[in-house]
Amino acid sequence: MLAINMDDVINVLNTCRPYLIGFGIILLAAVIVMIVVRKMENPKKKFIRSQSWMAILLALVVTVNLICFGPVSTLITLATGGGTITEETTDEATLLCEEIAEEGIVLLKNDGILPLEGVENLNVFGWASTNPCYGGTGSGALSDAYPTVSLLEGIENAGIKVNQDLVQFYTDFASERPVVGIGEQDWTLPEPTVDSYSGDLMDQAKEYSDTALVVITRVGGEGADIPRDVSQVTYHNNSDEYDDFEAGEHYLQLSKTERNMLEMVCDNFDDVVVVYNGANAMELGFLNEYEQIKGALWCPGTGQSGFLALGNVLTGAVNPSGRTSDTFLVDLTTAPTYNNFGGFAYDNVDEFEVEAYGRPSTPTFINYVEGIYVGYRFYETAAEEGLINYDETVLYPFGYGLSYTTFEQEMGEITYDNGTVSFDVTVTNTGDTAGKDVVEVYYNPPYTNGGIEKASVNLVAFEKTDSLEPGDSQTIPVSFRDEDMASYDISGTGAYVLEAGDYEISLRQDSHTVLDEKTCTVDKDITYDEDNKRSTDEVAAVNQFSDAAGDVTYLSRADGFANYEEATAAPESLSMSDAAKETFINNSNYNYADYNNADDEMPVTGAKNGLELVNFRGVDYEDSSWDALLDQLTIDDMDNLIANGGFSTAAVSSVGKLGTVDCDGPASINNNFTNVGSIGFPSAVLISNTWNRNMAEAFGQSIGKMASEMDVSGWYAPAMNTHRSAFAGRNFEYYSEDPLLSGKMAANAVSGAAEYGVYGYIKHYALNDQETNRNSMICTWTDEQAMREIYLKPFELAVKEGGATAVMSSFNYIGTTYAACSSALQQTVLRDEWGFRGMVLTDWYADYGYQNADQLIRNGNDFCLATYDAGSNHVQDTESATSVQAMRQAAKNIMYTVVNSRTYDAENMKTDFFTWRTVAVIIDVILAAGFIALEVMIFIRLKKRTAEANGKETSK
Repeated sequence: MLAINMDDVINVLNTCRPYLIGFGIILLAAVIVMIVVRKMENPKKKFIRSQSWMAILLALVVTVNLICFGPVSTLITLATGGGTITEETTDEATLLCEEIAEEGIVLLKNDGILPLEGVENLNVFGWASTNPCYGGTGSGALSDAYPTVSLLEGIENAGIKVNQDLVQFYTDFASERPVVGIGEQDWTLPEPTVDSYSGDLMDQAKEYSDTALVVITRVGGEGADIPRDVSQVTYHNNSDEYDDFEAGEHYLQLSKTERNMLEMVCDNFDDVVVVYNGANAMELGFLNEYEQIKGALWCPGTGQSGFLALGNVLTGAVNPSGRTSDTFLVDLTTAPTYNNFGGFAYDNVDEFEVEAYGRPSTPTFINYVEGIYVGYRFYETAAEEGLINYDETVLYPFGYGLSYTTFEQEMGEITYDNGTVSFDVTVTNTGDTAGKDVVEVYYNPPYTNGGIEKASVNLVAFEKTDSLEPGDSQTIPVSFRDEDMASYDISGTGAYVLEAGDYEISLRQDSHTVLDEKTCTVDKDITYDEDNKRSTDEVAAVNQFSDAAGDVTYLSRADGFANYEEATAAPESLSMSDAAKETFINNSNYNYADYNNADDEMPVTGAKNGLELVNFRGVDYEDSSWDALLDQLTIDDMDNLIANGGFSTAAVSSVGKLGTVDCDGPASINNNFTNVGSIGFPSAVLISNTWNRNMAEAFGQSIGKMASEMDVSGWYAPAMNTHRSAFAGRNFEYYSEDPLLSGKMAANAVSGAAEYGVYGYIKHYALNDQETNRNSMICTWTDEQAMREIYLKPFELAVKEGGATAVMSSFNYIGTTYAACSSALQQTVLRDEWGFRGMVLTDWYADYGYQNADQLIRNGNDFCLATYDAGSNHVQDTESATSVQAMRQAAKNIMYTVVNSRTYDAENMKTDFFTWRTVAVIIDVILAAGFIALEVMIFIRLKKRTAEANGKETSK
């Protein structure tokens, strides 16, 4: 779960400051009055002092009410939420977690050692064996509410005994993993030095078992990317005699202590298996450096119970069927993204300086120089063009994975009719063990030197078989549209184009290994422009992001990647161009009045039409009857919806809109305010490694069911940014380097959750592919072809195939425009082209200096992920027709999504969703009655004392 951020606490207190100041003034005035009257005679003195105390108490009650019903109302609402998950549902989810891991663990290497048949005792080396990676940190972290199956427990549960002397040795060395979180990162890799292993310990280990398993773990998380030079970040050496990392060495290679440990194990054991437990594609070349390493598994974060699957895979109770969702390189520093990933700050943008969390902030940038050549698309194409030696560059291809059995895949004849390419693939288990296989289909389009950029290998379809017994076969029908092979032409037609020529359709074992190949011929160019849109588009996709290319040199296949060195070099200049400065916008220079249209008509507000939102469930988005409902909204109603969207959508009494609770993911449902959470599922990478869309759908269904039981309607997931670099800290949350695999998995997760009425916020839309500078106005420069073919494609599939009705926009800029304020992104592409109908929420809304509600709603971002009044999350322009129209549209989008969610299922509807308000009103009524009673008593006493005083005066 997310930790408390002190900056946010301070901001919350700042929103309460005016109320506290007002109370302080009244308190001071009352004290002064009580001091001034101290020499007055009774009963006047007592009366004035009693009234002063009453004023203080009344001011306190009013202040508390103003704060509770004002700036912190959302926080209180969330903190007083309810809902629990049944034991039955939790048990189902726990079993599913294990099943996902069973299909997602990848067998990378096997020289006959696996499965560990007949192995009763096992030595498990590596400190990480006692502190493995279950997922990641930040919003994607697991809940602490449920017991977690450890790596060692998973092995022991499968029937293998683990050397407890080694377990105790590692436990005594360090009991907890160093923190890698949003607010702080300690990149230490705790590992005992070789000289810490006593001779007796090693002798005992060799006597215990002749087989060793070594665990290597890497953890990433939200808020920081993986260090590319560990010597420059916070970490602690395991030895006083050497550095774990020399200058320039990165976190995704073995530390010196890890390598020493691995060598020690290989010196003492002939049969060694390595488990890499981490989501980021690590440098694993060492697996082939030692002949004793005879087996290796990739096991990303397993969630709550997934390590049970690891034990079952090791013993052979489960036949591994996972495939890599990323390419594993021999040397990560050779990646075309390596020099253009991380932190780059502009040196000439002082005029755009703003306050962010009370600190000065200026724009930064990142150049997506590789264009469409991301992951395997680059390595396969570069090998074909002769730029690289594939075997020396790539260790494990994309889509790679071994099995304990063997399969044969036979590709049938291709038919190409009415724009659809189809054929059958027959998969036969030719081995002696039951197992599942993956059918991977790629296309290689015709390429003209210097023409539209095209990768030589592109995933176009995939399917996972059922479990096949030895000798059994399954026929998998494969079909896809020819337009799925079209390339986006940025410089010519400004649209998708399917060029004429031969398209090689290949059945592959992975992105590099061809099993069979056939040719599909396209007779003539097909341009998908305004006159001929793609079949899945509402309107044609044409150039929208030309300005986002900037002045960057992009990698081109022309002449065998002749510009590779120039394009992939680190930026020569850190200065923002004059042209970019002319269009860059943040809160220092944004003026909503500049974007008002004098021809806009002011819509009706506050009408008394007597309509209720509940009656609009199932009503078409375009139906004109919505207008009468929207007319009932007041300016305050709409502003409340827009401003207060943090982990909720606001209630609106004028139309009977119920409030909702929305919760963090992506691996679970976590209510950060009530501390109620679900079990944690495996990381998105492990889910993606299954290559099984049914698994992704089952995952979404389980999330939806648990969310519904928690009274949660919205899920901040799935996350589907791209593994542009192995060093991205949040890769564990994202599926893959490939847009099709990512999009298909996300689409199924979204549709699965929707079966229970839960809307998933597909995030982070878009190009939020690193953590470094994510809140620092990071200008992302990329060409439109890469945007559409790589980075937007997963979101497109989640909308078109998954039916997504909620989106979370991203922190970054697209060129010089904040992504959430990009009309091209939020309106033209998302809504006009893809046909999205629903709501768009910002990522965490804070005082970053470039977020403001006026600009957001004018460009298609409907509301703010804010739990307190940050000021700029409220609409400032409530007078212009342009602004009020935008507010109205945003309110409609929010209400459309909510009314069609579980919130308005008959059994879920509550007339008083947030009970704390009712309780508060009751308390206020009681207090008011108490105040009146006290005042009556005070006046009675005053009258009595006055009479007594007058009587005494008369008697004198």
